[in-house]
Amino acid sequence: MSEEKSAVPAWEQRFRAARVSLPDWAEDAPDRALYVSNATGTYEVYAWDRVTGTHRQVTDRPNGTTDAELSPDGSWVWWFDDHDGDEFGVWRRQPFAGGPADRSAGTTDEEAVPGLAPSYSAGLALGRDGTVVVGRSTDEDGTTLHLRRPGAVEAVEIYRHAEYGGVGDLSYDGTLLAIDHTEHGDAMHSAIRIVRLSDGTSGTSGTSGKPVAPVEPAETVETVETVAELDEVTGRDEPRGVACLGFAPVDGDTRLLVAHQRTGRWEPMIWDVVTGAETALPLRDEQGRELPGDVSAQWCPGAEALLVEHEYEARSELFSYTLADGRLTRLDTPRGTVGGATARPDGTVEYLWSSAAEPSAVRSTAGTVVLRAPGAVPPGSVPVEDVWVDGPGGRVHALVQRPAGAGEGPFPTVFEIHGGPTHHDSDSFAAGPAAWLDHGFAVVRVNYRGSTGYGQAWTDALHERVGLIELEDIAAVREWAVAGGLADPRRLVLTGGSWGGYLTLLGIGVQPDSWTLGVAAVPVADYHTAYADEMEALKSLDRTLFGGTPEEVPERFTASSPLSYVEQVRVPVYISAGVNDPRCPIRQIENYVERLEQSGKPHEVYRYDAGHGSLVVEERIKQLRLEIDFVRRHLAAASEAGTGTEAGTGTGADDRAGDGETV
Repeated sequence: MSEEKSAVPAWEQRFRAARVSLPDWAEDAPDRALYVSNATGTYEVYAWDRVTGTHRQVTDRPNGTTDAELSPDGSWVWWFDDHDGDEFGVWRRQPFAGGPADRSAGTTDEEAVPGLAPSYSAGLALGRDGTVVVGRSTDEDGTTLHLRRPGAVEAVEIYRHAEYGGVGDLSYDGTLLAIDHTEHGDAMHSAIRIVRLSDGTSGTSGTSGKPVAPVEPAETVETVETVAELDEVTGRDEPRGVACLGFAPVDGDTRLLVAHQRTGRWEPMIWDVVTGAETALPLRDEQGRELPGDVSAQWCPGAEALLVEHEYEARSELFSYTLADGRLTRLDTPRGTVGGATARPDGTVEYLWSSAAEPSAVRSTAGTVVLRAPGAVPPGSVPVEDVWVDGPGGRVHALVQRPAGAGEGPFPTVFEIHGGPTHHDSDSFAAGPAAWLDHGFAVVRVNYRGSTGYGQAWTDALHERVGLIELEDIAAVREWAVAGGLADPRRLVLTGGSWGGYLTLLGIGVQPDSWTLGVAAVPVADYHTAYADEMEALKSLDRTLFGGTPEEVPERFTASSPLSYVEQVRVPVYISAGVNDPRCPIRQIENYVERLEQSGKPHEVYRYDAGHGSLVVEERIKQLRLEIDFVRRHLAAASEAGTGTEAGTGTGADDRAGDGETV
């Protein structure tokens, strides 16, 4: 490493080091693949020809691009074109090899499905025969799905509903479409509808001509035949979700791999959508033990086996499952987190793996590193410790990291709260927490109620008392950290991004004596206004979480809104926000900041020109530098005032990715 590079702090090296996502390969051209990388300093889409070994940057936009798909024949790269991170846009495409539509030549990639107005994306399915299904979501129309057959000039609307839904999958022969939907009004538990698509000549298929959506169809709505329904929410006291995992990759095969919650957790089954036959998958290891935790799966090429991903207590592992004999065989992956996996036609499995201590790489079960980003490998970090704490709703799992070589504590401690809320922290590499460790802080991450990976009951516990439930679990872990000597109670920082930013602002208001500082990125700050301005998909989730709209249950929204407790805030607050954010819109954050100003509360605000976070590496570094500078200044001030002691200076300056590795 050069002398100039060696002077760069380790935390900055972690951010600037190039990284790659798991490559997604074309169904009928497996040597053509797509991945996302930050090699240029901004996350963009890359095409990889595995035969020639060539890599080509596909997109090049100031605020980055991450959503892309390959056509099954590998000829076209589809990518979603929004405006500066607002997530509202259209699908474009360019040839896999570049050419006339290559952006590097100064031309604009063609609009992939002309005639469709910009929207939020609700999924995309590309058929092997050229069939395309585009999912759209808007505040005005709800969810609409649009079908374009090969040779057609425009797409035809085939589905419309006010509630959120999206494209599940197209069958291998392009005749059947799976739709994931929440027409029943429960956004936490989706249902599946299977429809048979028309051939584009008559506007109908089969003899029923039954409309897909139970709403008033517009004149342009093409009627299609409903083949089957899988709804385990409507009319049930205990709703169970189902989700499409994909049709069998074989011509004429009508089997759909489905995830379900019938046993109180996510696990897969096979559903023949034509005959109605359901095949349970008894997933037991070599010792005959049932896998604990959540289980998902995907078809292997040829549909004779499944690739199974098992997620349990913040870690994951892979198995192969042969359908003929029901044998489950563990694949050799290191302890940590699998961030995605794919079964190749040659029988090997490629997967993205990392741990809290070791950066990510794309590996193969053949024992090789398949793809690693160019340049230096970023420095590692500190392994996590697993902690279980008794909370009001059951045992709470937390991941704890102590600064290397700093003794036993107590330490200045950052409670880094994950977003979601239906997400979880895992034993995976993340540059943000590693930076706090470099600066002498301990890091605690809490998988509060609402988090995934601990069974349906844990996730579904987040209801009506939104935010307040999670804070009870965080408080239990805080008490453990202080009582056990890990955390200095005078130097406790509550921080997080997105839902974690929301819990940060709510926490410093509801628990004003528990925290020294609050650092919130892209948060919900004023829930009433947030609901009015946010994208429709999140409105649907909020109606489920709260049991209604702000007009129907205003007291619940008020009780869960950080704005309701701003007068109780006693600590300095730092807030960062993207001005184009459709998830945690800027207006509701400005309302909260205005109340802080009116109340004379110490605070700092940083606004940047992007959406729900940034895809630009230097912007991420800038944001974390500002956060760590804020924390160190205010902890030093508290120390001088006799209310605390200064945090260690660590080895560098600042950092934070917020939601961990993004690719």
